[in-house]
Amino acid sequence: MEQQSIRISIADRYYPLKIAISDEEKIRAAAKIINEKVDLYKKRYINRDTQDALSMALLQFVIRLIESEQKEESNQIIDELQNLDTLLDEYIKVNIS
Repeated sequence: MEQQSIRISIADRYYPLKIAISDEEKIRAAAKIINEKVDLYKKRYINRDTQDALSMALLQFVIRLIESEQKEESNQIIDELQNLDTLLDEYIKVNIS
């Protein structure tokens, strides 16, 4: 996997990163989204510093991650229940009908 060095800016700080070339677009997009959220919170809470804006953005992103994981777990449970339902239907057709 070919690596490259890039610099990204998050909340007015620059971070040098060594990344896979294939990850650059994703990393830059993530930094852009983070910066947009931080800017939103800085405008919304004028008397707070950048650290507070970063913390609020991070909290929002983690909440979304948890919700996404819970939804995925629910989808897996639904899939398993549907498989069980199919197996029960087949069993009933073969053994009870």
